[in-house]
Amino acid sequence: MLRRWCILFAMLALTAGTALAASSASAATSGSAGFNPGGPIQLVGSSANARGGLSNEAESTNWSGYAGTTGTYTSVSASWTQPAGTCSSGDQYAAFWVGIDGYSSSTVEQTGSEVDCVGRTAEYYAWYEMYPGPSENYSNTVKAGDHFTATVTYLSGKEFSLYIDDTTEGWSHTTDASLTSTPARSSAEVIVEAPCCTNSGGILPLTDFGTMSFSGSTANGSAIGNAGGLTEIIMVDNEGRDKDTISALSGGESFSATWVRSN
Repeated sequence: MLRRWCILFAMLALTAGTALAASSASAATSGSAGFNPGGPIQLVGSSANARGGLSNEAESTNWSGYAGTTGTYTSVSASWTQPAGTCSSGDQYAAFWVGIDGYSSSTVEQTGSEVDCVGRTAEYYAWYEMYPGPSENYSNTVKAGDHFTATVTYLSGKEFSLYIDDTTEGWSHTTDASLTSTPARSSAEVIVEAPCCTNSGGILPLTDFGTMSFSGSTANGSAIGNAGGLTEIIMVDNEGRDKDTISALSGGESFSATWVRSN
């Protein structure tokens, strides 16, 4: 996702004494500013080769959660409570989102929230992205403990509707946006992400978010546990160690993620 690159760029720009302007009152468009873009999953190997050859598990360096991967998807939805970031030192990043595409395709249509550590300070955001286009950060207040519901819905052609609702702060957005290419609609996912990328192309450090939970996770209007090709995605570091742990699905719709390590 590109919004992290703009956060990093904003930090550099502020250090240099430069001001960045918001593109609108409700959202700010950000560019990569020299950082490599994020977007689709970065698989360690195919799901058939991950963790003992189980076809319903995959290892990734940037995603964890659950995804339907063998259907044609028109909607995905989930709810979660924004976790607090524990920030000790250094810059770290964690995003929580729902989306269509990105598991086996080159686009991702997604919306969610995040917590980034800028040194010892936790900063909270909500956003949407039509990857490979730039991300948009909503200017609304986000705090730890806020309750979110988000839905991505395919409309037609290259167009999607992205909905996010912070019921705690009392705001919501419905954004209709288009891709520049025809979407595959080949996956639907509910994800915790360690964003990509550093200047060298590596994954950015994962914020310590403790434990957070997704509920009401659906794909095509049904429990995501019923989605075709349901795949549990495990986030690992370069040595194959878990960066967080993902629980089993409860009721086909709910699961938790627990932070383990940043790198």
